[in-house]
Amino acid sequence: MSRLLSFLRSTALNFMLLTSVIISFSSCNRPAHRVDVLIIGGGASGVAAGVQAARMGAETLIVEPTTWLGGMLTSAGVSAVDGNYRMPAGLFGEFREKLAEHYGGLDSLKTGWVSNVLFEPSVGNKVFHELAEAEPDLTLVFEANPLSVRQEANGSWLAEFEGKDGKFTVLASILIDGTELGDIAKQVGVGYDLGMEARSVTGEDIAPDSARNIIQDITMVAILKDYGRDVTMSEPEDYDPQEFACTCQNELCTDPDDIGQNYTPSYMMAYGKLPNGKYMINWPVAGNDIYINLVEMTPEQREEALEEAKAKTLRYVYFLQHELGMNTLGLADDEFPTDDLLPLMPYHRESRRIHGLTRFTLNHITHPYDTPDPLYRTAIAVGDYPVDHHHKAYDGLDSLPRIGFYPIPSYGLPMGVLIPEDVDNMLVTEKSISSSNIVNGSTRLQPVVVQIGQAAGAIAAIAALDGVKPSEVSVRRVQKEILDAGGYIMPFLDVEKTDSRFKPYQRIGACGILHGEGRNVGWSNQTWLRADDQLLAGEMADFWAFYNYEAEQPADVTAPVTYADAMAAVCEVTGGESDGNTILSEYGIDAKAPEDMLSRGEFALIVDGILNPFNACDVDIRGNFIERK
Repeated sequence: MSRLLSFLRSTALNFMLLTSVIISFSSCNRPAHRVDVLIIGGGASGVAAGVQAARMGAETLIVEPTTWLGGMLTSAGVSAVDGNYRMPAGLFGEFREKLAEHYGGLDSLKTGWVSNVLFEPSVGNKVFHELAEAEPDLTLVFEANPLSVRQEANGSWLAEFEGKDGKFTVLASILIDGTELGDIAKQVGVGYDLGMEARSVTGEDIAPDSARNIIQDITMVAILKDYGRDVTMSEPEDYDPQEFACTCQNELCTDPDDIGQNYTPSYMMAYGKLPNGKYMINWPVAGNDIYINLVEMTPEQREEALEEAKAKTLRYVYFLQHELGMNTLGLADDEFPTDDLLPLMPYHRESRRIHGLTRFTLNHITHPYDTPDPLYRTAIAVGDYPVDHHHKAYDGLDSLPRIGFYPIPSYGLPMGVLIPEDVDNMLVTEKSISSSNIVNGSTRLQPVVVQIGQAAGAIAAIAALDGVKPSEVSVRRVQKEILDAGGYIMPFLDVEKTDSRFKPYQRIGACGILHGEGRNVGWSNQTWLRADDQLLAGEMADFWAFYNYEAEQPADVTAPVTYADAMAAVCEVTGGESDGNTILSEYGIDAKAPEDMLSRGEFALIVDGILNPFNACDVDIRGNFIERK
């Protein structure tokens, strides 16, 4: 297989030739094409998984039903990134940097007020193609859909696809579901939830009393551009301006208390203003959100149901043109390769959510150090967006929990949410991870979903190359790969990831030797290691607990810890003499006298440099320590 793929790449053959080669193999009853990692779906998670797995040396194949990569960031037109502006983790950070290069700097991406990173979907697609096509161990197949996926007796996966020119078969060691709605997970028998869980199931105070089969609204986004002339479309069928009357301030909105009265038409449009004078229309206030629960529908039923979503968006565009006087704005003719100029897919905010090795709930975010399972120790991605649920288009809104933008600290996403509890050699990504319905309101956002894919790619590559199950892959090994790839495992803001102290702070945080402090500052959700604060005697308790020492409670927990105190603790663990100043000097920090006070960050550097607790002690998928070296 590797020789075949190398030949195809070296000769720059297109998809049609690739498909024809595969068909010829299948028709001659030859073995299916073998890869280490098969990813079905080239969305935000799928492409990130593919790039990461390939970079780690795994022969990887992405099969995507469209001709685009990037999913909700591109194909769905949601080209305004929500969150993680101060945590440009891994491939999300690379994606953002390439956008900045294209447009002339990060400030060039700040074109609308909803986000600090806005771009044209077609440019995002181009960037994802560049990232993927740069990897020699990654092959892309477009315009192909899965016909069947089954697991062989030896645990490998056999998948049959219908391509543009016929059928082909792939045999893979590890399978990654990169679909938008968890379709492959369902097909192979992974257990899952859909809709709202009851409070008794998740233990979340703001969850409903009883389960509800209700998902978030979807949106068929529109990208408009200014043509400089009247391009008002013909009045759509069933158009009624009252449907959108209170989308913003205008004479049709007569309710002075309606939320739409907070926005002038120009301010509303500036929400999703993109570079080059385009506009993303993804407006939740009497706009183009729509409630359609199509998750369990067949592909044919989904296609039919989405006509309703498209029709609503076209009615809304006509409202903007005809009622608000924006008649020079029309559907961009240079964005999507579709006949109707709408995106290739809708924006799905919610999906099936698998039963994973761990379930991530709101309590793990709000009280990471106080839950029965210390899942924070297993984090492989970070997020900082509030819990954001869209239900305004649902007929029955008043019966649902009022979540709004529920404030949370920034958080680390645990590794176990990607691994199904009931199916081996598989990983599930996108919005189909094992989280609660409440938490999905934050983990569904683009930067987190890209990181989910990157982590899945790392787990898959290790599992395939080492011949083990994803559930058997070392948590610490995956976290090390994430850190080496420029990712985050702790949501600390103390230093940027280019700082030499970044990795030590991340590692000490993942060990729990020093705890982060979550904060809500306006719209910003943050967590800080408080690296510059003085280390206090009471904060040594977690250090002693990590090393199973029963230290006496200090007489004054607020007393500052001196360099001599800290080194005495470190030497108690090592059983010998150690020099912390040698470690500090590696980070450009002046030598400490015995009586000098020590900061939390300096203590983290010394412990990391001398004791190396992160690599010396692995954790299981639930965050419990399992090995000490």
